[in-house]
Amino acid sequence: MMTVADGALPIRGRAPASARATTAPRGWVPAYVVLLGAAFSLSAASWDIQWHIDVGPDTFFTLPHLFLYAGSALSGLASLAVVLMTTAAKRGDREVDAAVGGRAVRVFGGTFAAPLGYLVAGTGSAGFLLYGLFDLWWHSLYGFDAVIASPPHIGLLLSITLSMVGAVMVFAAAGEHSWGRIGVVLALTVMLAFSLVAAQGLEEFEGGVIDAITVGITFLTTLVLFTAVGFLRNVRLVLGFGVVFALLQGLLWWFSPWATRAYAVAVDLPMRDYVMGAPLVPSQMPMSLLVAAALTWGIMRFAGRAGRLAAPLGGFLVGALVTVCGLAQSALVYGYSIPPFGDLVPTIVLGAVLGALAGFLGRRFAVMLRAMRESR
Repeated sequence: MMTVADGALPIRGRAPASARATTAPRGWVPAYVVLLGAAFSLSAASWDIQWHIDVGPDTFFTLPHLFLYAGSALSGLASLAVVLMTTAAKRGDREVDAAVGGRAVRVFGGTFAAPLGYLVAGTGSAGFLLYGLFDLWWHSLYGFDAVIASPPHIGLLLSITLSMVGAVMVFAAAGEHSWGRIGVVLALTVMLAFSLVAAQGLEEFEGGVIDAITVGITFLTTLVLFTAVGFLRNVRLVLGFGVVFALLQGLLWWFSPWATRAYAVAVDLPMRDYVMGAPLVPSQMPMSLLVAAALTWGIMRFAGRAGRLAAPLGGFLVGALVTVCGLAQSALVYGYSIPPFGDLVPTIVLGAVLGALAGFLGRRFAVMLRAMRESR
C-alpha cells in the first residue's frame, strides 16, 4: 500500500479486475447516472422558469418541480451508492479503484470512505434537497414566488451547480479512459448551462450602465472554457464541447415552450397573452460558444511564450468577444435595436476584465482536475 497524507485512504492506482468488480460499480455506470440526474434537473429548471414566465401560478408540487428534485435525487442516490460500496470495500480490506470518482477520503472520522468526486456531487445533491425544504417553507410564508433571486432559489441553483462540479471531477478522475474524457465534455456542458441560470439572479443589479446578467454570463462562460481547454488539451474535444453546447441549447429551445404548453393544457390553465418569443434559459446561453472555444484553444496553444500571462490575457480577449456577442444576441433574440456603442463600453470593459480573471482561475481549475487523474 502506498502512504498518503492524513485524511486520505491508502489506495492503489489500478486494482485487479476481480477486485474492482467487488468494490464499486464499473466506473462509467454511476458516473453517467450522476450526469443523467444533472441533465434531468437542467431540463426541469428550464421548464419551470418558462412556466413562471408563460403561465404563472404554481405550487411546490408542480410537475417541473418534481422533475427538478427527482434529477437531484438520482444524482445523490448514485453518489451515496458509490460511497457505501467504497466504504464496504475499505472495511473488507479490498482494493478500491481510484478511477471510480478519484481518491477516497475519510468522512466523519473514517466512518465512511468517499471518492472525492462523488463526495462533492452527493453533498451538492443533499444541499439541493435541503434547500428544497427551505423553498417549501418560503412558499408557505409568501405564496407565489416568480423570481430567481429569492434566497431558496439561489441556494438551490448553487447546490446543484456544486453537484455538477462533482460530476466533472468524477469523469476527470477517469480521464485516461475515453468514456471519462467524453464525460468531462458532457458534464462541463451541463454545468455551464445550469450555472447560467444562476446568473439570472444578477437581475437585481440591472438598471445601471452595466448589463449585469451579460457580464455574469461572460465570466462563467470564460471560466468553463479555460477549464475545458486546460484539462482536455485536445482540439477535437474542445470543439466538441462547443458543438454539444449548441445542441443542448437547441434542444432546450424546443423543449421548454413545448413542455410548458402541454402541461398548461393538462392542468387546464391558460397561457399568458404576452408570452415571450424566445424561451429564457436557452436564449441566455451564448451562441458564440463554439467560436469562443476555438479562440480559447488557439490562444492557449500558441501563446506559450506569454507564460503565466497567457490565460489572463486570453481571458481578456475571450471575455470581450463573449460580451459583445452576448449583447448582440440579446438584441437579435428579443427584437430590439442595439444601443449606441458608447452605452455598451462599460459592459464590454467589465466583461473583458472579468474574463481575464476567469482565464486565470480556469487554468488553475484545469490543473486541479488533472491532479485528480495524475495523483492516482
